[in-house]
Amino acid sequence: MIRVQNLTKCFGSLVAVDNLSFEVNEGEIFSLLGPNGAGKTTTISILSTLLLPSSGEAWIGAYSVTRQPLEVRRLIGVVPQEIALYQDLSGYENLWFWGQMYGLSGAELRRRIVETLEQVGLSEKAGQKVRTYSGGMKRRLNLAAGLLHRPRVLFLDEPTVGIDPQSRRAILDFIKVLNREGMTILYTTHYMEEAQELSHRVGILDYGHLIAIGKQAELLQQVGEHDTVVLSFEDEVDTAPLLEVLQRLPGVVQVGREDQSLKVLATTSEQILPLVVARCLEHQLRLRSVEIIEPNLETVFLKLTGRALRD
Repeated sequence: MIRVQNLTKCFGSLVAVDNLSFEVNEGEIFSLLGPNGAGKTTTISILSTLLLPSSGEAWIGAYSVTRQPLEVRRLIGVVPQEIALYQDLSGYENLWFWGQMYGLSGAELRRRIVETLEQVGLSEKAGQKVRTYSGGMKRRLNLAAGLLHRPRVLFLDEPTVGIDPQSRRAILDFIKVLNREGMTILYTTHYMEEAQELSHRVGILDYGHLIAIGKQAELLQQVGEHDTVVLSFEDEVDTAPLLEVLQRLPGVVQVGREDQSLKVLATTSEQILPLVVARCLEHQLRLRSVEIIEPNLETVFLKLTGRALRD
């Protein structure tokens, strides 16, 4: 349903997407997982015909995104990362506007608005102005706007950023329902746990490169039985010297940094943990917590890049 071939996008000297190739099967949830700045939004913008690639090509169904943009737009729904709503219109009025942009009108548009508002749990709030909505409600209405015309392919660009856990849970569950009904979904996120929960397959992006792709089990085979030891520190201290020391310890594969935490990828956490804690004490760094995590997609990212996913 989606085919991307050698896609590249440059903004001056910045290469945002670098020779990207992948395919998404019909009825699949495919996630592009990567940190901010990895090229996820640029990829979505090209596939939804908002940007022209510098080189390469992509197809949605049988249609080229560069040569047949109108045909592509009839197949797709887009839920952008930024809220695409008019704050002084009601929820219903926003959907009426976007429905007309999709070519819907009259009784058919009214029916679809009512159905979609019910699907996203906003029927009772339909008459209220969007500026009175919570962040989670705005995200759900944003999702509803992309579904009015019943697209075959849905692009979701970081749809849960900055919302409460309850709204996030509602959106993730709704995405699963859409997929069970046959919709093909391309989902971008920097939340490893979302990609793990939703995806049939995952592509891991970093600096515009697709560094790994496959089913989760296939990706986890790349890190074997390695564990991740997460060290969280109490104070805002410079952990760079400790990072270099830990990287030299026997049994340590990679060390990454995220905010006030260090993530140590090791062959066996039981053997490495006493050494790691001892080095923290030697550097007089106060630990807030120590956590051992079994292999997951973030472990894959750490091993392939040497950095934590959200660095």
